[in-house]
Amino acid sequence: MENSIEIKAEEINFYYGTKQALKNIHLVIYEKQVTALIGPSGCGKSTFIRLLNRMNDLIPHTRVEGKIYFEGQNIFEENVDVVSLRRRVGMVFQKPNPFPKTIFENVSYGLEVNGIKDKKFIEEKVIESLNQAALWKEVKDRLHDSALGLSGGQQQRLCIARCLAVEPHVILFDEPCASLDPISTRSIEELILELKKYYTIVIVTHNMQQAARISDFTAFLYLGELIEFGLTEKLFTVPKQKMTEEYLTGKFG
Repeated sequence: MENSIEIKAEEINFYYGTKQALKNIHLVIYEKQVTALIGPSGCGKSTFIRLLNRMNDLIPHTRVEGKIYFEGQNIFEENVDVVSLRRRVGMVFQKPNPFPKTIFENVSYGLEVNGIKDKKFIEEKVIESLNQAALWKEVKDRLHDSALGLSGGQQQRLCIARCLAVEPHVILFDEPCASLDPISTRSIEELILELKKYYTIVIVTHNMQQAARISDFTAFLYLGELIEFGLTEKLFTVPKQKMTEEYLTGKFG
């Protein structure tokens, strides 16, 4: 079955001041698949994923060249509504970052910011999002307690629920398990596999086993260049590039 393309990056170059962080990246992200970005620290994985919803706009003295197409439009065009883009391309960060509000308010926040006032709709959406994030059973009696009282793994799933509430098309995960224990990591991985039925997912991970377990496609970046991209199974078992093979077998990185 042919996969549909959700996002297409063409000739992407990215600079922090005069330092070039990404070099001529061409990459496609397929719809309702998990695409993992792997590579050693500082190779450009997080920089690239933050381009997909223009989070790098918030960093001073940065510059991007090239095009990224999402829903048929180059997201760097001047008429793109960045707030709307970030709603459709949601993001979950490395460290859980719940707001210092109640569990309920964390999830309802995005809806309210987007001008939704219907309390019944908001309540239904909060419950649905917590269910989707596999958190509802654990918090249903604590909705009005502070989100900061949750464990690290629960906080990360709450951040996922917060992202889901505004109905994104794509979810970006920037090393979502980096600060979690193995049990919490496993629950996040299971959740990602469940979510890909409904969403397109891009995940940055340092953990190659994690990429092998949960992704359909893998992109290997090194020093800002895309070295290899392909089906995860093939890339891990019969990589085309010697550098990919050396990275996967631990010869560097």
